[in-house]
Amino acid sequence: DETKYLEKPSLHLPVVIMAGGKGTRLYPYTKVLPKPLIPIGDVPITMHIMQHFAKFGCSNFTMVVNHQKELIKAYYSDPELPYSVSFADETTPLGTAGGLKLLEGKIHETFFLTNCDILVDEDYTKIYAHHKKSGNIITMVCAVKNVTVPYGTITLNDDGRIGKMVEKPTASYLVNTGYYVVEPEVLSMIPKDTFIHMPDIVQKCMDEGKPVGVFPVSESQWSDMGQIDEMKKKLKQIHWL
Repeated sequence: DETKYLEKPSLHLPVVIMAGGKGTRLYPYTKVLPKPLIPIGDVPITMHIMQHFAKFGCSNFTMVVNHQKELIKAYYSDPELPYSVSFADETTPLGTAGGLKLLEGKIHETFFLTNCDILVDEDYTKIYAHHKKSGNIITMVCAVKNVTVPYGTITLNDDGRIGKMVEKPTASYLVNTGYYVVEPEVLSMIPKDTFIHMPDIVQKCMDEGKPVGVFPVSESQWSDMGQIDEMKKKLKQIHWL
């Protein structure tokens, strides 16, 4: 539904897309194309990400690239693109956060950070407002994930007999979607030329007593395109993209 976001105020914040990975979970598709260019419908997944951010006024994108970067650059060099797309080149794989160090001194305001294979269907102005109101240095967008054990589960009591039986129990977890709102001072906390993932940086902030928060979304609002069955499922329901 394209109309549900039309009245939203424009954010005009920079967006960083981590697009340097090899996409091993999407093999054999990624034997031919780099993960950021894998099509969902007739548009690459990273273009879907950009289109959704554009609904909220974000049109300035930086892609951190490495694997098959020339192909990615060639695709996004199209002068007809309605977005500004620039690139930060990793020379070695640096994980989901190491490459951000390349942007230190270049981004001076709050920015969105997303993996290149996930889609979050939410009002991004709400996420940003929550981040600012909470005074967070990083806000992690998390999805509520319900996990059901498809069996009757047994717990034992102290004497080894059955204490309790529960048929097909369900547990709920908050899981990291790979989408964050980040303050620019975080860039100074990332070690140079080091393979490191974003959760490690979040932990570092927490260890230093800096405020890190969560914005929860429902499981149905998050699509992890890095998994082949999720990608195929999304192909069938890309009405919101």
